[in-house]
Parts: sequence; C-alpha cells; structure tokens
Amino acid sequence: MLRLTWVQPEDLVGHELRQARLDGRDASAVAARWRAAGGGEPPARAGASPGPASPRLSRLAQDLLDELAGLPSPLAAAEPTELDRIRALCPDWPAPRPGARVSPARLEAAWLGRAVGCLLGKPVEKLPLPGIRLLGRAAGNWPPTAYFTARGVPRDLLTAHPWNRRSAPTSLAENIDGMPEDDDLNYPLLGLLLLRRHGKAFTTGDVARVWLDELPPGRTFTAERVALRNLLTGLEPPHTARHRNPFREWIGALIRADVHGWTNPGDPGAAAEQAHRDATLSHTANGVHAAMFAAAVVAAAAPDDAPDVHACLRAGLAVVPPGSRLAGAVRHAVRLAGAHDDFDTVVDRLHAVHSPAHHWVHAVPNTALIAAALTHADGDFTGSVSRAVSGGWDTDSNGATVGGVAGLLAGSPAALPAHWTAPLKNRLATSVGDFDGTGFDTLAHLTHRETTRPCPSPPPPPPSPLP
Repeated sequence: MLRLTWVQPEDLVGHELRQARLDGRDASAVAARWRAAGGGEPPARAGASPGPASPRLSRLAQDLLDELAGLPSPLAAAEPTELDRIRALCPDWPAPRPGARVSPARLEAAWLGRAVGCLLGKPVEKLPLPGIRLLGRAAGNWPPTAYFTARGVPRDLLTAHPWNRRSAPTSLAENIDGMPEDDDLNYPLLGLLLLRRHGKAFTTGDVARVWLDELPPGRTFTAERVALRNLLTGLEPPHTARHRNPFREWIGALIRADVHGWTNPGDPGAAAEQAHRDATLSHTANGVHAAMFAAAVVAAAAPDDAPDVHACLRAGLAVVPPGSRLAGAVRHAVRLAGAHDDFDTVVDRLHAVHSPAHHWVHAVPNTALIAAALTHADGDFTGSVSRAVSGGWDTDSNGATVGGVAGLLAGSPAALPAHWTAPLKNRLATSVGDFDGTGFDTLAHLTHRETTRPCPSPPPPPPSPLP
C-alpha cells in the first residue's frame, strides 16, 4: 500500500488542531466532532498514520480543515504575513551597510558549514532528546565534537534508539563518502537556480515555477509537499500556503533562507524581503518570520568585515514583529544562553517551554534553539554545530542553519576543522537540476555571481549550426 506522507486528510486535522491551539483559535467544537467521529491524533514523528481512514472519515477531515481555516486568530494582528504589515511592526528595520562585500572563500565556508551541520544532525533526526544524549555519550562524543558513530555503542541502546533509517547508511562517521542528498542542501540549490533565472526581483510565482520544474515531489516534506499539491490542483500563491496546510508555521521556509542572506551581504532588510517572497509560497506568520530572521542573520554575517554573532542575531530580530511568538521565543533563548554555562541546561529549559505544545518541526522552538546555540558558542564553528544538534528537535535543519552562519563567521574553508570538512570530499549529492556531484568551491563561485547581479543570468548560447 502506498501511504503518501504529509497529505492524508485524517492526519492533517490533528496537526491543524494543534496549530489552532498555538495561535489562539477556539477549535474545541471541531475537535469534539472529530473525536466523536472516531478521529485521532496525528503520528508524533512519522508523516502518516499506518493505515487509511474510511472514506467517510476522510471526507469529514477535509470539511473540518476548511472549517478550521475560517476560525479567527486573536494573534493575527501581532503576527502578520504580509510584508508591509510586518515592516510596519518593526521600528528598527535594518539599513544596508554601504560597501559590504562577501568573498567566494567566505561563501564556500558557508556552504561547507551548512553541509557539516546538516550531516552531523542527520543520523539522529526524529530521535527524542534523551536518545540523542545516550547515543553520543555511549560513543564518548558528548557534546558531539565529531560525527556520530555506531562504533562502541551497545547493541541494546541502538535497538532502543535506532538511527534515522534513511540517513545512517550515509551519515555515520564510518559511512560518510561525500555529502549525501538532503532537503537542507536541495533548497539552497533551488534558491540559486531561482536567482540565476529570475534575479533578485523574483516573484513568489517564479519560486513556484522553479519548484515545478526542478523539485521532485518525493524530496519534499510537510508544508512544501502541501504547497506543491496545491499548485498542481490549480491554486495560486499565497493560497498555496494556506489551503489545508497545517504545516505553514513549521521550519521549511527557514531552511530555504540562507541563499537570500548570502546574496545580500550586509543588507539584512533586503535579505529578509527576498526570503519573504520565497517563504509565502508555503508558509504564513511565524513560518515566514523564521525565514526572514534566518536570512537577515546570514546577511549580517556574510560581509568580510562582519560583526560578531550577537549583532547578527539582533539584525535577525529587527525584521521579526516584536510581539510575535517567534520574537519572544528567540529573546528568551538568547537570555537563557547567556545565563547558563551548561548548554544541556539551556536545552532542557527550552524543551520544558516548547515541547509540550509544539511539534518537533515547528519553526518557533527550532528558531529559538538556533539562536541559543549561536549565542552560547559565541559563533565558534564546532561549538555552534555541536550545540544546535545536541538540542534535539529538527537536528539536521538546525545544524545546517547554524553551520552556515558559523561558517561565514569563520571566514574561509581553511578555518573550518578538517575532521568536519574532509569527509565531504568537496562533493554534494542532489536530485536538483544538474548539481549532482558539484563541489562546494564551484557552488560558492556561482553564488558569488548572484550577489551583484539583480538581473537573471543570460540564457545559454544556441547550439552551433551543423556544417
């Protein structure tokens, strides 16, 4: 039986009910009808429940999703999706730094850092926090200062806390042979294609066209899979982000944001606006704010004379509505990171606040963890990726974002420890475009070209005529 994940109506209802609780919509009557009809909770970690619902329950689920979408949220005014409304709430919107530039070497360090952090987090993605800690400690690698390994880990512990089944064959230290494919690297590649084809003035519709041309649906998850489904049924952005999409405030837009920061060095505001146009294909409110935050942090860290990581984080907060849940979570995380020497204590406090209410892929807790990791490590590369992954939740995505920022701040590939970068072999696997097997040095030069060109890349020359 083909059980496609992240699109089954009977699973979407439970996720939408959780989202309603988070944004203050009164969904108690809908929840009661769902339970009375036999509907249950969505799977905690998987993308679909094991078996299909009855046709009757599936039809009810679709009706209830539409009913839930019509419930007003008391948080809407403080958490808008529209850019003009976001900017109106941000009194300290950052101005560009005149003359800021980013070198290809710095961009290569960013690409490598993103890959390293992602790869560190891949084997433990979806594992609960206690399992991640036990696996790392059993191998003598806690907090993790090298890639996870199964060597020396007791078999009973591996049975109780199995590695991510798709990632372990390519992402444990003993198995790494180049950078394996991951959506956290696929999306920067798509962003690069987007800029090459449409320039920095791209529209959300342009993002949709690139996805339809280049993004295999089987490589998408959560909000991106729903947005693609909505596109294929004829919906246009921004409705693609809203229609039966309970994942619209999850982390997917944030992991697409780095390329917008890389190509706007020293201009966090422009990076955030670019990220907004990308994000609104699939996300709303805090999901969009998280992408804008990440893009602004990256843009602030990109110039060769970048400020310290703490100033970069402040630039990120400057593009987020200050009364939003995301801004509050980031401010709280930064305070925690400054108050505790032991990062495990910071993580425990974050989980106590966020885990009871949020799915492990939601943007709010994951963005908070990103900010805490960068703050606590003071921008140090190994310290940053280690802390991000050791915090659990969406380990590979958080590791990737933090690794990209810390790579920029390190300044060059040579500044990154070789035990992290050497196993990558300057080779990236992907199903996006013609990038499979491309080196990170090549990607850095392609990205650098887009930092100064607002127009699309010229089309390839026509083939030579036959003699």
